[in-house]
Amino acid sequence: MPLLPQLSAQATVLDVFELSPEFTPPLMEYHQLLLRGPSSFSVAERELIAAYVSGLNACGFCHGAHTAVAASFGISQNQLDQMMQNLDESGIDEKIIPVLRYVEKLTRLPSKLTQADADAVYAAGWDEEALNHAIHVCALFNFMNRLVEGHGISPMPAQANQQMAQMLHDKGYEGL
Repeated sequence: MPLLPQLSAQATVLDVFELSPEFTPPLMEYHQLLLRGPSSFSVAERELIAAYVSGLNACGFCHGAHTAVAASFGISQNQLDQMMQNLDESGIDEKIIPVLRYVEKLTRLPSKLTQADADAVYAAGWDEEALNHAIHVCALFNFMNRLVEGHGISPMPAQANQQMAQMLHDKGYEGL
């Protein structure tokens, strides 16, 4: 249930953006560049990171939406469902698991990150640019999760997640 009286019971993140329209264009430009621009990570992997961080934060709206987007880019729905329970048994590509562990620690215990955490990402075959992008995706979704949860935005029904996923798949974040 939205926490601001001017938001309807069915409010989405798009309604939150309308509250401060001056912030939306640069935020969507950042989303588009980070999640659809050049990267060592595929679009599917970046959406997977977004979904994982949102799941860690128990942000139903973002987790639901970005799980659907990751699925639209080819990540198995079963893997997406299992990743929150047990990464090692989820079937997610082993190469990205150290990245997901890194963003988990960055989300839950950021001051406890060590060189060993970064080294695990490098040992999996990722470079500094990839780790930098993963940190940015993690930071963006920690921000977005708090924006959504702070406004009291509820998760969308599965059909609405699928519609959002299709729009983000086809048009990216500039479509928002």
